[in-house]
Amino acid sequence: MSYGLLRPLLFTLDPERAHTLSIAALEALGHMPRGLARVARRYTLHDPRLAQDFWGLHFANPVGLAAGYDKDARAAVALPALGFGFIEIGTVTPRPQPGNPHPRVFRYPAQQAVINRMGFPGEGAAAVARRLAALPGHPVPIGINLGKNKDTPLERAQDDYISALELLFPYGDYLCVNVSSPNTPGLRLLQGEEALRGLLNAVAAANQRLALQHQRPPLPLLLKIAPDLDNDNLDAIGSLALGTAPLVHGFIATNTTIERPASQPGLSESGGLSGAPLLERSNAVIARLYRATQGQVPIIGVGGILSAADAYAKIRAGASLLQVYSGLIFRGPGLVREILEDLPGLWLRDGYPDLAHARGSTA
Repeated sequence: MSYGLLRPLLFTLDPERAHTLSIAALEALGHMPRGLARVARRYTLHDPRLAQDFWGLHFANPVGLAAGYDKDARAAVALPALGFGFIEIGTVTPRPQPGNPHPRVFRYPAQQAVINRMGFPGEGAAAVARRLAALPGHPVPIGINLGKNKDTPLERAQDDYISALELLFPYGDYLCVNVSSPNTPGLRLLQGEEALRGLLNAVAAANQRLALQHQRPPLPLLLKIAPDLDNDNLDAIGSLALGTAPLVHGFIATNTTIERPASQPGLSESGGLSGAPLLERSNAVIARLYRATQGQVPIIGVGGILSAADAYAKIRAGASLLQVYSGLIFRGPGLVREILEDLPGLWLRDGYPDLAHARGSTA
């Protein structure tokens, strides 16, 4: 059944219920090798022009799955078959927690937008570690997105990130420190320069210690930031990736926004806004970070991608890789292949020989 036929049925369900059902379906698919192979044939595109290497990792294509979809690594076996070049698990907190009260996810089909105030619900790092340890392999890179528990005081936030990292370090290909969700009280205060440097120094030290312990290189450390930061904050954050001893190796830009477009007054629920209304602001943040880092630091662009043109705009703003989530709700899993099929034509149309030359061309 095509997603166009299935979507009206899914949209009759509560958004979180529909999400839970999709995770259950993918988890089941992960135990069906023949079904998984059929899905992979439909959705996976092999095009060497799309391949890139960053942080010592190979990305067969630039389109990844953003954190927030598979919080507990339940669908990690099946997700690569949908064509993603990489997937990001989480946000994972060290201890299980229920998240915020229901209802907490709201669709706005006319605006192609979603508002969520989930608050990092999940089973905790130990459960995620067990599932990742049981994976048969990593056909695509797996990122692990870490956050703090709601009841952990801000002054002890670094303890949460380190506790989760200690459990998950052996199973990830890169690490993301999430300090930008608007749905955990006070979390965004960790984006302040002094607090952020202290947190990242502590996580980086733990990363080095665990690398020695497990006899593998330290995980590439990425920082996920909010779209609501001003240019001075963005410049300060960009400096964290520069110099001879950078605290981060890349950025994920951006998380959801607490701002509401004046042109769309119907987006009234509290929480983080994602989808089409986030596109332009996310692109502006990417471009600012690209300039602040002289284009030398990989940026994963996320926010408002619902077409190949949206994805290409992020690349031209300065993104090296991309992530989608809300776009899948409105366009379905075929969105990934559509983007991958159309991207080369877009950069060739503009006279660029490859993706790397298109990157940052409008920053």
